[in-house]
Amino acid sequence: MKDQTNHRSGASYAAAGVDIEAGDRAVELFAPLAKKASRPEVQGGLGGFAGLFALKGGYREPLLAASTDGVGTKIAVAQAMDKHDTLGLDLVAMVVDDLVVCGAEPLFLQDYIAVGRVVPERVAELVGGIADGCVQAGCALLGGETAEHPGLMADGDYDLSATGIGVVEADAVLGPDRVRPGDVVIAMGSSGLHSNGYSLARKVLLEIDHMSLSGHVEEFGRTLGEEMLEPTKIYAKDCLALIAETDVRTFAHVTGGGLANNLARVMPKGLVAELDRGTWSPAPVFKMIAQRGRVERIEMERTFNMGVGMVAVVAPEDVDRALAVLTARHIDCWALGTVKKASDKNSDQERSHLVGDHPRF
Repeated sequence: MKDQTNHRSGASYAAAGVDIEAGDRAVELFAPLAKKASRPEVQGGLGGFAGLFALKGGYREPLLAASTDGVGTKIAVAQAMDKHDTLGLDLVAMVVDDLVVCGAEPLFLQDYIAVGRVVPERVAELVGGIADGCVQAGCALLGGETAEHPGLMADGDYDLSATGIGVVEADAVLGPDRVRPGDVVIAMGSSGLHSNGYSLARKVLLEIDHMSLSGHVEEFGRTLGEEMLEPTKIYAKDCLALIAETDVRTFAHVTGGGLANNLARVMPKGLVAELDRGTWSPAPVFKMIAQRGRVERIEMERTFNMGVGMVAVVAPEDVDRALAVLTARHIDCWALGTVKKASDKNSDQERSHLVGDHPRF
């Protein structure tokens, strides 16, 4: 007679929902992708408990700059389309383009990816996009963490964030103290929605208007999903080139809060940036959201970038040179406005505002 003793297997991490082998497989897949995003200062390789970076270059008085960000609900669009290879570009852009605002050169970035269940191929897609973004920004992907959170997140869910470190000489830090009356605000065109305002965009286009992500949209020349997943433009190298060749007072990265609010953050007390809406036409996606959601202009302009992803404030004598530098780097750019002394009409509380109307919007 067979032994009918009930042999019970003990509890395991895998049975609890964490698959260590899948995590190891993910590392195998993304390691060669991450390796290409390096710099000479990187010491060692992947697999250590900490990334090592030798700060070289003969700095006189270096300041380290740090920035942390994520991608927001743009992830929901990627998940709905099962397309995950470009979100890393968005992540890098949101971090490094904040660093460069103060004049800092991005040095390295570390990512954090939280998933409900590790799907090695999907994690590799995400890390591959981050590595591509780091290459575009000129920084190293120094390390990161992938964490499996069963019970907290659904199997197909994930979120990602990153922290970036940059360096700038203490006497070269850009900011409000450098801005003067008569300075000119130069716009750098965005590639689309970038990574802000997706909760409103999804509400209007997908819920109110019942549009399909896979449906072709004539105004875009592609599907709605492709338009919404267009990667955020990475401006870091372009901004550093502008610093090297012109007198840049400061930059403003146009993210949540919109153009006027983000530019106001780098305007000193007593000055105001007056921006002319008539100098550009926002992309069709912004018009579609405004019309189909009956979204008021003030709400649009404080939620979306409206076609301007980064602005530079430069000395008036350097405007032509600045436009030439950016144009040579294939950046859509134009003179957007000027810096003036605040008046009763432009109170000190409002350090940046738009005037006029957008043509064809």
